[in-house]
Amino acid sequence: MGLYERYLALRIRRHEADPPDHVALVITERDLLEDGAYETLADFFEWATEYASLVTVYVSVLDSEAVPALRRELETIDAPREVAVRGPDDRAPADAPIRVGIGLGGKHEFTSAVRTLAESVDEGTLEPEEIDDEAVEQHLVFPSEPDLVIKTGAERLSDFMIWQSVYSELYFTDVNWRDFRKRDFLRAVREYCNRSRRFGR
Repeated sequence: MGLYERYLALRIRRHEADPPDHVALVITERDLLEDGAYETLADFFEWATEYASLVTVYVSVLDSEAVPALRRELETIDAPREVAVRGPDDRAPADAPIRVGIGLGGKHEFTSAVRTLAESVDEGTLEPEEIDDEAVEQHLVFPSEPDLVIKTGAERLSDFMIWQSVYSELYFTDVNWRDFRKRDFLRAVREYCNRSRRFGR
């Protein structure tokens, strides 16, 4: 770790606010085509798990035919903890400490959860009045709410985790993924610690 990274890490350790327990990252399919992109992602997992117990990564995809190849790469990535990878057609919740979504938009995820609840009502195993926030969350592929969402490259989010990230702190950096370093991650964590979370209030 360089001198500046050590300085940032010290500032975070001495901060009165806690660092984020769930960190999410939004990158694109094109980001992963860059040389060394998967190595940077493996490094990101190491950095994030120093602070967070949950790490979620969303890879937005323009070409659905790229999903199988991306999935193969991501399922074999070197990571410090177990990784669960989910694609557009998956409905099973991701319950590993590191969770990766490929092209699974929030609208699609939410629609799938509602469809599952509707099927339960149709089967008579669930009453309509029993459907609440918790019931919906139990049927999401990524059920946990991130504390911090990091987006590289531009100030624009996809529709990933539109339900879960409603009260998340958003951090945009103009640093592209190919240039993303530990200092950029630590800046995001420090910024999170400096904010006063309002949770919609």
